[in-house]
Amino acid sequence: MIRAHEIESAGDSLQGREFEWTSADFDRVQALIYQRAGISLHNGKHAMVYSRLSRRLRQTGHQSFKDYLSWLDKHDGAEWQEFVNAFTTNLTSFFREQHHFETLAEHLRAQPGRTWKLWCNAASTGEEPYSIIITAIEALGAKAKVHLTASDIDSKVLATAARAAYRLDSLKGVSSQRLHRFFLKGKGSNEGMVKVRPELITAVDFVNVNLIKDNWPFRERFDVVFCRNVMIYFDAPTQRKVLERIHRVMSPGGLLFVGHAENFGESRDLFLLKGKTVYERL
Repeated sequence: MIRAHEIESAGDSLQGREFEWTSADFDRVQALIYQRAGISLHNGKHAMVYSRLSRRLRQTGHQSFKDYLSWLDKHDGAEWQEFVNAFTTNLTSFFREQHHFETLAEHLRAQPGRTWKLWCNAASTGEEPYSIIITAIEALGAKAKVHLTASDIDSKVLATAARAAYRLDSLKGVSSQRLHRFFLKGKGSNEGMVKVRPELITAVDFVNVNLIKDNWPFRERFDVVFCRNVMIYFDAPTQRKVLERIHRVMSPGGLLFVGHAENFGESRDLFLLKGKTVYERL
């Protein structure tokens, strides 16, 4: 989901730490994660940073954060993705913020028969994009012409999303009718699991996208964009830059769905508020 970040309190203790850790290390992490992912990491999060990155030190064999960060800064390989992944915690569920899916269904039904291009840019482990596809099929029928691009900055959660397998108890909010129509129940060793039906999976393309980078891989404009609970972790200039880019890849009149704590009233030149945390692209 990018998405919500789990932040420990500033008062968390660092006693008993196994690696050397200084304020200079924190400042460097703060700068690097902002440069790479646009995440504005507030002061007082030393314990969170230490906890998340100490795992990377163990994995890479470095003995101090200074050595790890210096090594990271000199290499442009896969470890950068692991570094970014360390700061993303994905809090998501099927049909989270139900009113958004009701609004989406109304929007789709207003123009039946056309082809729709949708983007979910904080796909996390897949619950949100599959909720979008289910809503589209319910609104337009099984032969709906809908294609969804689902992206995230975290490569690991995208792999989970592409597998489309979930614990049954994580779908408690999904009706029995939807479970029967859109999911396959596991048997034997997969008892207690469900898998999204193949026809839904094929309607989704999963792609790794960093919202603050210029290399978005899109050639056609989107009619609907879900960008929920992402930009609350960006500072104001980064929010504006990302909103401008989203505006450029959307069709006029398209809908932008955002998180319940996000408000873009200062970008009225780009988007007009149309409902509860729903904006129309101007």
